[in-house]
Amino acid sequence: MSLRFLDVFLPKEQGQALSTFLESQSIVGMWQVDTTEDQYLVKVLLLTSESEAIIDAIEHQFAHVDGFRLVLFSVEASVPQLQSQNGASAQPAENELIEPSDRVNRQELYQAIAKMVTLSGNHLLMVVLSTIIAAIGLLRNDSTIIIGAMVIAPLLGPNMALSLATTLGDISLGWKAIKIGTVGIALAFSISVLIGYVLPADPTIGEIASRTRVDGSDVLLAIASGMAGALSFASGATSAIVGVMVSVALLPPLVAFGLLLGSGEWQIALGAMLLVLTNLVCLNLAGVLTFFIQKIRPGKQQDEDQAKRITFTAFWLWLTLLSLLVAGILLWRRGHQI
Repeated sequence: MSLRFLDVFLPKEQGQALSTFLESQSIVGMWQVDTTEDQYLVKVLLLTSESEAIIDAIEHQFAHVDGFRLVLFSVEASVPQLQSQNGASAQPAENELIEPSDRVNRQELYQAIAKMVTLSGNHLLMVVLSTIIAAIGLLRNDSTIIIGAMVIAPLLGPNMALSLATTLGDISLGWKAIKIGTVGIALAFSISVLIGYVLPADPTIGEIASRTRVDGSDVLLAIASGMAGALSFASGATSAIVGVMVSVALLPPLVAFGLLLGSGEWQIALGAMLLVLTNLVCLNLAGVLTFFIQKIRPGKQQDEDQAKRITFTAFWLWLTLLSLLVAGILLWRRGHQI
């Protein structure tokens, strides 16, 4: 059973009001502590599935109060068996296989993704290193090296941040994700072109040739990767494996595009470019749909209408771009008889 622990700091009179409010909520336990003469600390143990709504309610009611601070912790274990405030067991029934909500709260999800979209020296260095390793793997036709590059490629964060920003209507996070994602892609592409100019790529190499064609399986791969990335964040179970799945759809075709372009293989490079664009669109389309289906919504009621407009606009934009790309791919394949 997934649990969260809240520390809520308030002036004493407001802290007592919070305690009264929480008595009517579905929480596991609550403790009050006088930290100073005029400050109150309320400690709350609750189910993860209940945390988002309760945090939103607390923030709505007390955010304007001077000295208000809410700190959220993840609980590794709790002994003895949990009991809710009304004495009922907080454990799921024997025939209940799935918890009411199997995702983390919006606040944790936002923090987990937002911290991955920081334009730092380490981020840029990881882009450079992963690009060089992927280029070597493609030129050597070595899938093991390519997989190693995808493990370290920092491509998961910006794509997931853009999808989350779209679902929440968070324009600031969205622009940040676009900026960092664009910088990363441009840097990887530039390095790939330079490597291709110095070490010309043979377009018949298997690992390169496979990244110059687009078919239905590539679209499904990108959509599945985007959904896996979004679900892993929403469930609080992100791992390097999920990052590899997103990198599968972006890094190798992007590097192949740069290598071929730097080698002067313009026409063949176009196929790799179409694969990059198709995967990028599919990743973001899948991410937006997954977060929306997971009911990731803004905390404030007045922000919901804007978030819905942005989400639906983004959905139709990505879908339109995908349709145009598919049409372009069909025309390109017909012209090259692939």
